[in-house]
Amino acid sequence: MTGFRILLAAMWVTLLVYTGMVIAEHGMGLVPIFFGDIARMAWPGQFNLDFLLFLMLAGLWTAWRNDFSPLGLALAPVALFGGAGFMLPYLLLLTVQTGGDMRAVLLGRRRAAAG
Repeated sequence: MTGFRILLAAMWVTLLVYTGMVIAEHGMGLVPIFFGDIARMAWPGQFNLDFLLFLMLAGLWTAWRNDFSPLGLALAPVALFGGAGFMLPYLLLLTVQTGGDMRAVLLGRRRAAAG
């Protein structure tokens, strides 16, 4: 579990540094570029669409894992728009909160306890 936690932290730091460098060089204009690439129907757009669908699954999983509670519903759009910037520290936090029980990390405590 320690190795997994180190990996999550390293990935998050890498993403933060890379994102900071991109923002410094290109500004905050992600949305028109992201959806413009999708509209052009080329490989960058295919990748962006694939990623968008993956982010939608991440948001849905986050809400489901939290039993569609108010917290889960609040975290879902954060997962959708935050991507790995949210999911990496969220998973790291869950590994700590659950004592490293991956069933509880992935399913939530209630489902993990049910067997």
